[in-house]
Amino acid sequence: MRLKRILVRSSTGRYPVVCGEGAARILRGELAKLGEFTSVHFLSSPRVWRLVGGGILRDLGKGSEWRVHLFPDGESAKTVRSAELLARSLARAGADRHSVVVAVGGGVVGDVAGFVAATYLRGVSLVQVPTTLVAQTDSAIGGKTGVNIPEGKNLVGAFYAPKLVLADAKLLRTLPAREFRGGMAEVIKYGVIADRTMFAFLERNFDRAMGRDAAALEYLIGRSVEIKARVVSKDEKESGLREILNFGHTFGHALESATNYRRYQHGEAVAWGMMCAALLGHETGTTPAADASRIVALVRRLGALPPWPRMPASRLLQAMRSDKKTRGGKLRFVLSPRIGRAGSYDGISEDIVKRVLQFAPQLASPDAAFR
Repeated sequence: MRLKRILVRSSTGRYPVVCGEGAARILRGELAKLGEFTSVHFLSSPRVWRLVGGGILRDLGKGSEWRVHLFPDGESAKTVRSAELLARSLARAGADRHSVVVAVGGGVVGDVAGFVAATYLRGVSLVQVPTTLVAQTDSAIGGKTGVNIPEGKNLVGAFYAPKLVLADAKLLRTLPAREFRGGMAEVIKYGVIADRTMFAFLERNFDRAMGRDAAALEYLIGRSVEIKARVVSKDEKESGLREILNFGHTFGHALESATNYRRYQHGEAVAWGMMCAALLGHETGTTPAADASRIVALVRRLGALPPWPRMPASRLLQAMRSDKKTRGGKLRFVLSPRIGRAGSYDGISEDIVKRVLQFAPQLASPDAAFR
C-alpha cells in the first residue's frame, strides 16, 4: 500500500492529506494520532454510505463510539436547512466539544459537514474522507466550507481547516461515470493554472485517466493535491493567490445558480466555465490562441456535457454579479496568460463577456450526446 502524505499549512496548524489506494483503511490509526475523542460522528449521504460505510466501520473496529448522520448529497440539498438538521441530529446524539465529525462523501457532503463542524458548539474537530474525484483533488482540501442560498453559491460558509484528509483512490471505483468526468474537469484545471507538464501528461494520457488507470490516477491525484496544498498554504483566506483555483468557476457558478443547481454537477459547470474562460482570455488578449485552443480541446475530451441553458446572456451576467470574487460591483475572472499560469483580472468589458456567453453553446463537444 503506497500512500503519499502531503502537509497543508493553516492558521490553526498543519494537517496531512494522505492519498493513495487504501488511505481510508488507516482512519482508526490516524484518529488515534489526533487525540482522544468522546465520540465519532459520520456525516454522509444514504447512497455513499450504502457503498462504503460498511468497510469504513469494519476498519474503524471495536471500541469506538460512533453514530451515522445521513442527508441528501445533491447540490440542491446544500442549504442552511440541511446544516440545521445535521446540527440538531448531532445534538440529539450527544456530540460534545471533544467529538469528531468525519465527512464521508463528495463535495456537497464535505462542504456541508465542514460548515456544520465549524459552527456546531463553535467548532468541533473535522476529518474529511472524500469519495469523489472532485472532492479528493479539490473541495476536501483547504478548509472552505459552505452552503448555497438562492442569491448564489457558497455565500454562507466559513474557513475551517480539517485535522486530516484521507483521499483513497480505491473509493473511486464505484463512482458513476458522470461524476468521474466532472472530477476530471477539476484535474484539468490544475494543469491550466499551475503545471504545464501535468497538462501535457493529460493530453497524452487522457484515455488512460478516463479508464481509471491506477498509475495515471495516482500521479494526477497526488499532483493535484500538491498544487492545492501549496496554494492554500500561502493564501488560506482567498485574499490573493488562492483565487487562481477558481479558474472557470465564475462562469460555472453562474450556470449552477441560474439553473437552480438542478442541471449541472459541479464539475460539469466548471468544464463549461473553463472553456468560456479560455475564450474570454483569448478575446481580451490575455490567453494566446494556441493555448486557448488546447484548453478547449482537452475539456471537450470529457465528452458531452449537459447542454448550455436557453436563457439570455444578461441573466447569466446577473448571476455572475453574486460571485464572491466580485468587488465593488466589478466582475473578476481568473484567466490564463499561458498554460501553467493563471491570475485574476477585473475591468473586463461586459460586452466582451456577453459575446463569450452568446458563443458558448458552440463550444460543446460535437461528437457525443449527453446522457
